Amino acid sequence: MSRTNKKITIPVSIGYGLTDIMGGGAFTVIGAWLLYFYTTFVGLSPVEAASIVAIARIVDAIVSLFMGSFTDHFYKNYLGKKFGRRRFFLLIGAPLMLVYALLWVEGMNYAFYLAVYLAFEIIAAMVLIPWETLPSEMTRDFNSRTKLSTCRMFLSASGTFLATFIPGLLISYFGEHNANAYLINGIVFAVLFMLCVLVSWKVTWERELTPEMKAELETTRTRRTMSEKLAAFGGLFKEYASTLKVRAFRKHLAIYLFSFTAKDVYNTVFVFFCVYCLNVSSSLAGTLLSMSIVGLPVTLAAGVAIIKYGPSRLYIFAYSLMMLCLGGFFLVYQFPTDNKVVLLVILAGVYQVGRCVLEFTPWNVFPFIPDIDEMITRQRREGLFAAVMTFSRKTTVAIATFVVGLLLQSGGFVKGSQVQPQEAINTIAMLLFIGTAGLLLIALWQALTFHLNKRTHKIFVDEVERLKAHGLKSDVTAETRHIVEDLTGYNYDTLWCSDAQKAGSEVKQASTLI
Repeated sequence: MSRTNKKITIPVSIGYGLTDIMGGGAFTVIGAWLLYFYTTFVGLSPVEAASIVAIARIVDAIVSLFMGSFTDHFYKNYLGKKFGRRRFFLLIGAPLMLVYALLWVEGMNYAFYLAVYLAFEIIAAMVLIPWETLPSEMTRDFNSRTKLSTCRMFLSASGTFLATFIPGLLISYFGEHNANAYLINGIVFAVLFMLCVLVSWKVTWERELTPEMKAELETTRTRRTMSEKLAAFGGLFKEYASTLKVRAFRKHLAIYLFSFTAKDVYNTVFVFFCVYCLNVSSSLAGTLLSMSIVGLPVTLAAGVAIIKYGPSRLYIFAYSLMMLCLGGFFLVYQFPTDNKVVLLVILAGVYQVGRCVLEFTPWNVFPFIPDIDEMITRQRREGLFAAVMTFSRKTTVAIATFVVGLLLQSGGFVKGSQVQPQEAINTIAMLLFIGTAGLLLIALWQALTFHLNKRTHKIFVDEVERLKAHGLKSDVTAETRHIVEDLTGYNYDTLWCSDAQKAGSEVKQASTLI
């Protein structure tokens, strides 16, 4: 189950990253086309269509909340010992990816679409949460983790491109009003997702069990009473709350949620904006979204830039560029010209540069958050942090999607109609410009004070290793003290000592619920 001495090569990094073709591709298609498909071909109202996404993601968010801790403790079970506490879920999740195709079947009722979408969200969470912890499991080196994350985001950008390019081709081939384009697209991607997850399972590995984990295996062999299980269940919520005590994680989470929700609002509204505000075809909207192909070289450049400049500068670059493009779309909307299509292609391409950097940066930062937490708790809780991020993300995207659907319907949107009233057109434009830009501004505000980068991470990890080797806290340098306090949010003197151990017992990992 453990291969901690193996080298992180490019083929290994690519194999690991293939799963994000599903992570990036599936939800790009869903975000860009699902509401349009449901309101145009299935006959659902905007609120009904949005409620499917909202309900499924809220339920899924609750499931995701437990998934991280569940995988953290899965090494205590037979299957976890045999297949790995993280990788086991990739193995069983791969064939279940085929459920994705059922999302795009025409002629079913509301309950069917809700059930299928709910199933896919849960399956995706079952795969993605343990998969997201693997860079922290496979290596502690900043450059090696960056290599894994860069390949991941390059493949995510590939998935995003395919998820926008292929639907556009199919719509052009079958026609604007043929639902078969969406079904065939779903089948192709379902098979692709299954193969990608299988490859990731094959090439990855997990770290050796720590002495503390091995000791816990010995102490948990006896069967627990119901009251002990309930106490462990309650302790689980304390664990989740404890992650927000880490200052770097609070900032990281705020940046991640606001920026990704801004991207979701853009993706959800963009096809509506093109069709009803700009009066261009849905296939052209797909072509504009497929400008995400520029993300492929941008991802490689971002992998170098994050090492040289750090995450904060990449955030500022991404958000500024995206807001500039939103301003350009607004001008095209207000002052249409004969060169409208050319301008749209240019703006869409530049926007995708910013979007790619937006998506690239948070998941390059995430593997380093558990290192900071270790200074506070002396524990490795990768799964817990992945679960909190996933729970928060799915909760906010559920709320945002439902709000978009609610505003569309209250704004006078007529389902199934190729012509919308002016009130609905104004609502669509407002959602695209004000909604997206407002969320990006909040993310930018948080990014300006985010100080985790290659240099500060190395100083931080070196200090953890020094303390593990029984180094004296009084020997800490002023710079190291400042960095540790800035990233953890704690006074240095309260960390890695008996008081911290006592406080850490309050957030001690709960025993497995199975």
